[in-house]
Amino acid sequence: MAVGGVLFDIDGVLVTSWEPIEGAAETLRVLAKHQIARSYLTNTTTRTRVQIAELLTRAGMEVAADEVITAAALTADYVRANYPDARCLLVNSGDIAEDMPGIDLIYPYDYDADVVPETPDVILLGGAGPEYNHLTLSRVYEWMTQGIPVVAMHRSTSWNTTRGLRIDTGMYLIGMEETSGRKATAVGKPAPAGFLAAAARLGVDPDEMYMVGDDLNNDVLAAQVVGMTGVLVRTGKFRQETLDRWAADEFAMQPNHVIDSVADLPELLCLSR
Repeated sequence: MAVGGVLFDIDGVLVTSWEPIEGAAETLRVLAKHQIARSYLTNTTTRTRVQIAELLTRAGMEVAADEVITAAALTADYVRANYPDARCLLVNSGDIAEDMPGIDLIYPYDYDADVVPETPDVILLGGAGPEYNHLTLSRVYEWMTQGIPVVAMHRSTSWNTTRGLRIDTGMYLIGMEETSGRKATAVGKPAPAGFLAAAARLGVDPDEMYMVGDDLNNDVLAAQVVGMTGVLVRTGKFRQETLDRWAADEFAMQPNHVIDSVADLPELLCLSR
């Protein structure tokens, strides 16, 4: 199949804690040499598109900010379309307002701990971190039970760092949704919007694109659902036992390809170095 473009997850595929994974920069150079368009889809919510592009470039990978699609940018699009003029409480680790122009944002620290706060119109949950403290999560849960819409930038339950796994927003959502009986809307991966936005940005059909990720469900299988060819790498959050359990289910969709790392992508695509 002709390669119309390649979509990359970032964390765990190209970098870990923003340190380059061996062979990642060379793979991007090979794709550029063969004039294969690239885009980068990430659930990372600690940094803006500009900051992400700068960090990747510093790690030896020439990436432009407009090539990066973040969960924050997708969430802003969703809010503008569904909740125009809404007053949105943003709970997130990192300043990402730059990627959410036109959204009326307020923050947990805007509220006095000893005063019952004004109810927001919408709650936006970004990436987990110190901001996900007991008081803030308690308020989010109470508003959620009252029917205030909750929009999550993603449902990722963890991410990988050089010091081990860290739990993420999805871990909190599981408990709050189960006990409140209400469901949050998730915008980032594995929702289709980001994958389709990447294909549209490159001007190619999804079935002409390869998606490279370290998360079997959120990256690879989700991309395959919209027609992309999925490539799972054995780096980042990849766990062999997870793949083995999935492969044992004869009725489950399987990844199209599994490679050791992004360094092996040129060979998979039959591209000369």
